[in-house]
Amino acid sequence: MSTVRRPDHRSAHRPARAAHGNGLRHVLTHLITPLLMCIGMGLAYLGAFAHPAPHHLPVAVVGSGRSAQLLAQSINDKAGGDLEVRTVGDRAAAVDRLKHQDIFGAYVIPAEGAQGAKGTKGASDAVDASGAEGPSGGSTTSRGSVGRDRGGGAARSGKPVPELLVATAGSDTSATVVQKVFTPIAAQQGAPLKVTDVAPTAEEDPTGQGVFFLLVAISIGSYASVAVIGGAGAVLPLRLRTALAIGTPFVVGLIGTAFAGPVFHLVDHGLGGLWGVAWLYSAGVLLIGTGLHTFLKRWTTLGVMILFVMLNFTSSGGIYRPEMQNGFFAALHALWNGAGFVEGVRSHVYFDGHGLAGHVWTLVGWLIAGLAVIGVAALAEKRRRTAEAETAARAAAVAAAAVAATVPEPVRSGRSAGGAETGAGHGSAHATAALEGELEEELEEAVGV
Repeated sequence: MSTVRRPDHRSAHRPARAAHGNGLRHVLTHLITPLLMCIGMGLAYLGAFAHPAPHHLPVAVVGSGRSAQLLAQSINDKAGGDLEVRTVGDRAAAVDRLKHQDIFGAYVIPAEGAQGAKGTKGASDAVDASGAEGPSGGSTTSRGSVGRDRGGGAARSGKPVPELLVATAGSDTSATVVQKVFTPIAAQQGAPLKVTDVAPTAEEDPTGQGVFFLLVAISIGSYASVAVIGGAGAVLPLRLRTALAIGTPFVVGLIGTAFAGPVFHLVDHGLGGLWGVAWLYSAGVLLIGTGLHTFLKRWTTLGVMILFVMLNFTSSGGIYRPEMQNGFFAALHALWNGAGFVEGVRSHVYFDGHGLAGHVWTLVGWLIAGLAVIGVAALAEKRRRTAEAETAARAAAVAAAAVAATVPEPVRSGRSAGGAETGAGHGSAHATAALEGELEEELEEAVGV
């Protein structure tokens, strides 16, 4: 009896399983990028913002007498490096240093208590209440309180009260820490602390952190444009991609300026200068990202996120100034472009341009670095095009030789046509096989397989 063989279903499913396996490997390979982003964002943000604490935060005690020097020395001794307390001769000098952001708080000793020793009694408690806990807790800076007495009945009775000068536009969190230091000292003098804000922020931005979130918006618009220019624009020559990388920041800057001004009123003046700073920042990001795409390809998104998100936002000083962060991010603040943008906008809008030139030069340096990366990418792409042209030329030459070898020569004599045709057929077959092998070797050598 003959047996009927059933079809092997397993062999029928093998191609499907192979396709699923290849697809799964493809997806898992591409999942590496978002997982690395997750790790990087966690390390950067938690490393920069998880445990804020002052590190050599500069403050001042206003006064020229011995009591001012004793109070400053006492706070320095107890702070253990958290604070850097100095003395300033008078109130006007303290205001000037605050507006230059040389200090972030100045304690003015009341005239009546300047001769006594009460001012030094609370120094230890003040440092203990502020240094270890960071910016959370304590009293809140009263915005726009210039010249206003917060001392209640003591001030109305004419009794001198201690005054704390702060500049919340420089950093609201730093101003809060400074208040935590000096509020207990004022309490030891038997009077509440009057807080004067010499550089308040705009009414619609009470914490002063709106500039940081503006940085976030402009950065996303910039590095997302890198993906479009590098991906969809890959068929364009580099000079056109560079023109797009320079032109797009004009629009990104206008969008950021609209958000800061008429939309959310984060800034109430100086919008033209803000647009200029935004263009400089965005152009640097786009030029660097466009140049890197030549080398990184699909890893470009991860590369620009490391540069302009993980290391950039965390070191910008928009949430905590470098004096409130660890040494790594504090060091980045001095040279990274996000810090140049945030501090440049603050200097332009709130501090009469003090220090603006240095921040602008930081952004110009990143712009120059972007042009340099574009130059290197241009050389790499030119070399790549030359290599591809040489490969194509060799392949064309080998193919032409193969075609020529397969065409039989004209038969001279009718008598030898039959025999010659058979011989030519065998000969041309051998020649074709040899030339195909030579062509394969040429192509492998050209592309480096």
